[in-house]
Amino acid sequence: MSAALPYWRLSSFYFFYFALLGAIAPFMALYFDHLGFSAARIGELIAIPMLMRCLAPNLWAWLADRTQQRLAIVRFGAICPMLSFSLIFLGKSFAWMALIMVSHAFFWHAILAQFEVITLAHLREQSERYSQLRLWGSVGFMLVVIGFGYLFEQVSLDYYPWAILAVMGGIILSSFWVPAQPAETESAAVTVKLSTSSVKNPQTLVIVIFLACVTLMQLSHGPYYTFLTLHLIDLDYSRTVIGWLWALGVLAEIGLFVIMPWLLRRVRLKRIILISLIVAVVRWWLLGFYADTLAVLLFVQLLHAATFGSFHAAGIHFVQRYFPAHKQGQGQGLYVSFSGVGGALGALYAGYTWQTLGASMTFTLASTIALVAAVWVLFGLSGIEHTSSRLKKGSSE
Repeated sequence: MSAALPYWRLSSFYFFYFALLGAIAPFMALYFDHLGFSAARIGELIAIPMLMRCLAPNLWAWLADRTQQRLAIVRFGAICPMLSFSLIFLGKSFAWMALIMVSHAFFWHAILAQFEVITLAHLREQSERYSQLRLWGSVGFMLVVIGFGYLFEQVSLDYYPWAILAVMGGIILSSFWVPAQPAETESAAVTVKLSTSSVKNPQTLVIVIFLACVTLMQLSHGPYYTFLTLHLIDLDYSRTVIGWLWALGVLAEIGLFVIMPWLLRRVRLKRIILISLIVAVVRWWLLGFYADTLAVLLFVQLLHAATFGSFHAAGIHFVQRYFPAHKQGQGQGLYVSFSGVGGALGALYAGYTWQTLGASMTFTLASTIALVAAVWVLFGLSGIEHTSSRLKKGSSE
């Protein structure tokens, strides 16, 4: 890597941030089930952090863009989740758990959007190498889901909060190792104001449609992130095997991040986004009806490379291209917020439909949602191709 790029310091933060996601996504619902909550209550609790992604990133983005103290916000946002989550030792009622989920997620979701801006500022004209840093987040996620899978085969889930706090400690330490971002320079990104007065601007419509598709993609992931572990336990998979299955999905994601710079130089963003959504349609349908067949389940997890990996990397590049340097924090905040809207609604509908309609119909609904998003992309994101001449040299357009 370039000597000027603090590769390992940036990568270490991604490692621990997504390690925490790996500790939460596959196991939090399992822990709530261990505490005796119903599927509907579990869906509501899982929806809370997603809901905070709708609110917190924009507030913190406004503050960061106004003060230009992104790294301080990242560090503050790394410390507060640990303090908030420590309240779990004082009670475990539904109301108390909801309060904990609200408080820790409000600060946790202050972090990522601002850290993405810091990373892109360090990358400067090498933004296609973003995925080479981000892949370490996938490594962290993978190691934690495997490790926790083994751990909770041996010990009670009563120890789960302590394991979460240990990962949060890693986020705090890595945030103080990260260097401040270099001075920003105005990029060639397209400046867009999301206002009703500019709705006739084709570039604005492209962004609106893109954010709607981000919402739908995350909406379709609701059953996966909320109930996959419980679904596989019901199908008699062990917690160790489930940990490896989660890890396989992330391993596929890592492979995608490795080739993403090459892919971005050769494939249009619209095509990457569209293919990711089409793969999601297939993935959720297979997961709903054939998860009891291990070979199919292995294939389904490999598809995570597209449904998360390529879609997320393309989304980050989309935001960087369509927002100017001094609005990057708000651009990333919008991306995270709309993802949060989809994630929150996805966890909620998954909780209710899982309890009333069952796993197969819930994943069928997820597949249908991804199909709707694919149609929107197919007919609504043509504006990406028409603005390619205005984007900086070396992009994928």
